[in-house]
Amino acid sequence: MLSRVAENIYWLARYLERAENTARLLAANATLHLDLPRGITPAWEPLIAMAGARERFERQHPDYSENEVVKFMIGCEKNPSSILSSLRAARENGRTIRDYLPREAWELINKHHLDAGEQLDEGLSKRGRHEYLKRIILTSQTLNGLLAGTMNHDQGYHFLLLGRNIERADMTTRIIDVRTDSLLPLESSELPPFETIQWVSLLRSLSAYQMYRRSMQARVRRGDVLIFLFQSQDFPRSIRHNLCNIERSLKTLPKHEPAVRILYEIKTKILSTQVEKMKCAPLHNFIDQVQIALDQVHGEIRNAWFLPAG
Repeated sequence: MLSRVAENIYWLARYLERAENTARLLAANATLHLDLPRGITPAWEPLIAMAGARERFERQHPDYSENEVVKFMIGCEKNPSSILSSLRAARENGRTIRDYLPREAWELINKHHLDAGEQLDEGLSKRGRHEYLKRIILTSQTLNGLLAGTMNHDQGYHFLLLGRNIERADMTTRIIDVRTDSLLPLESSELPPFETIQWVSLLRSLSAYQMYRRSMQARVRRGDVLIFLFQSQDFPRSIRHNLCNIERSLKTLPKHEPAVRILYEIKTKILSTQVEKMKCAPLHNFIDQVQIALDQVHGEIRNAWFLPAG
């Protein structure tokens, strides 16, 4: 297939997944706020770190207040990872290949972008934010199902899966990295009794809480959460599951050997590492290795199938 079409499909999927993941993060942080006792509030700064946008945020905003962070992550045009920016980019990638996409899917992508912009004031308000974020997530999930059910499962569809699973794996590593460090104020002497709430919040960021309880059949504990999110073969947002999906899609394409080799090495390392026993610093370094591997896989995909930049 044409390199241009493959690249547009790949980035369409990445931007749709990015918008959904950002909505999940904001919704989970708001829920954490409700679960904590009065006087203990979750920090909003880690959400910016998860998006990899700390420097950009600090150039534009005076502090990490709830209002500033929510505005930056939902509707800021200068933030390329905001929900609106991601949906705009997804729409633009979809528009250039609209003849390749099922018509229903293109119409929903366009509507998704328009609705998110028209209802922005609702999303920025405390009263309307929950429903706004819920619609972002549900529409993104509907799009995933629509594309799976109406798009030919040919090479183009595998580029869609590659984009979605690389973006999803990357966000899972970011969430684990930041939230295992600290989401709640470090100076609070009341932290220990509410540590479980912090780990539940991490799982909810990935819509993983119920599946964790079914799979692990244990209360929410740091070690079990890390095992589940790194090594679960069955949970769709675990790092291992996403790496397996990336490998499966790559093997349907020519010139896949270099990328598959990188995936095999990092997947072997994930399965052989006792992540549940890692302290924060070693865990951070291990996550860096996973993120570097994902970036290398992206680079191999770009070099093998996309047109050179410029």
